Amino acid sequence: MREYNPNAIEKKWQEKWDENETFKSVIDKNKKKFYPLVEFPYPSGQGLHVGHPRPYTALDIVARKRRLQGENVIYPMGWDAFGLPTENYAIKNHIHPSIVTKNNIENFKAQMKSIGFSFDWSKEVNTTDPNYYKWTQWIFIQLYKHGLAYKKEMPVNWCPSCKVGLANEEVVDGKCERCGSEVTHKVKNQWMLKITEYADRLIDDLDEVDYEEKIKTQQKNWIGRSHGAEINFSLKDKDYKLNVYTTRPDTIFGATYMVIAPEHPMLEEFKDEIKNLDDVKEYQDFAKKKSDFERSELTKEKTGVMLDGISAINPINGKEIPIWISDYVLISYGTGAIMAVPAHDDRDFEFAQKFDMPIVPVINTGDEDLPTTSIDKGILINSDFLNGLSVADAKKKMIEFVEEKNLGSAKVNYKLRDWVFSRQRYWGEPIPMIYCEEHGWVAEKEENLPIKLPEVESYEVTDDGESPLSKIDEFVNTTCPICGKPAKRETDTMPQWAGSS
Repeated sequence: MREYNPNAIEKKWQEKWDENETFKSVIDKNKKKFYPLVEFPYPSGQGLHVGHPRPYTALDIVARKRRLQGENVIYPMGWDAFGLPTENYAIKNHIHPSIVTKNNIENFKAQMKSIGFSFDWSKEVNTTDPNYYKWTQWIFIQLYKHGLAYKKEMPVNWCPSCKVGLANEEVVDGKCERCGSEVTHKVKNQWMLKITEYADRLIDDLDEVDYEEKIKTQQKNWIGRSHGAEINFSLKDKDYKLNVYTTRPDTIFGATYMVIAPEHPMLEEFKDEIKNLDDVKEYQDFAKKKSDFERSELTKEKTGVMLDGISAINPINGKEIPIWISDYVLISYGTGAIMAVPAHDDRDFEFAQKFDMPIVPVINTGDEDLPTTSIDKGILINSDFLNGLSVADAKKKMIEFVEEKNLGSAKVNYKLRDWVFSRQRYWGEPIPMIYCEEHGWVAEKEENLPIKLPEVESYEVTDDGESPLSKIDEFVNTTCPICGKPAKRETDTMPQWAGSS
């Protein structure tokens, strides 16, 4: 062959592969099975990018080799096609998301075929196909039946322009990554998946898998298991306990102030007694504009407001200490309140220095520079009955003390949060739940699945932040699967990750 013309030669053979279903897998019990699986792409309007064919090509080579070695290979392709990018494009360009998705898939598929991948297109799946998301809904129902899906009011990152809740990763410098609007926090009643139920297994079972150690460490840090105690701090002259979680109960004699999250319910309960309530509300508005990621950054400048009119009592030594609100404390971690020990914590130290708070060292490590944050070793000082003890012994003794005096208890905590699984949007799998006044939330009967996404002309977001499905009476109004009385269907849809994960 003097000249290789890929447009002619490759097209010819690709058409033959299609006609003959060359790569179609069939059941053959005499052959060894091989199932290479790649991550299904999100079919965007831009078409394939280099990140798609790179892994597909590598595995395609393996799949072809295994076929030539006589193995029974199933190498499928599919589309992770629900979600916000398509819906936002559809709203902006006034094209229905289903049409956008169909066009994008056709383009992706043509591009993949032109590259010559040996996918088994007879096994093609699409997360927006009711025959597929029937099983996504079925899985959700099983999770609900086993107590692993529940509904709860949660503060979410809210984009007032897109009118949608955003994941932390979708907030950049306090703004929506899509439209650039300032993000606020809004409390929404959301479906949650109880991933925290498996926190211990997710850590402990890492011993059973062949991962690199740095990957295991990342996993462990993300889950963030810690052992400590929950301790009750009383408010001065009030019948109220401010509960804190600490991994270092041994340092409580060094707690010179407390910090609560700007969303802490105590602020609402005692709003009439907070003399600087206007300053508090102004700071709460300031904190609403930040994501949890931004608020927990170690390098950011410390900000906060001290409550005027309310203070706490250190339950161990009886000393009165001030209470601050600051955005570096998250309502979603621990109890939303901390005891601040500035001598032995970087963030507390910076905060105490900025606002001229007392700093009392309680562990002698031989290092005179404060804060001494590497304090797993050392001897307790300035700590009454803990003086002279090692850190390990002091932890144990303090937990025994607070339990004996009914001031708190030992506690295991996790950074891992349950998964917010609701979206107040149209383009997603309908959540198969029904609300009955008599029976509360009830799962749809499995024989009625799939609960299909209704064909509608209007899929625009609503001004009140509810799903567009909430405006469709024939979808919303149904009957209770238990008693048959009138009931309301859930109008939130699942996030994009439901179909792919």
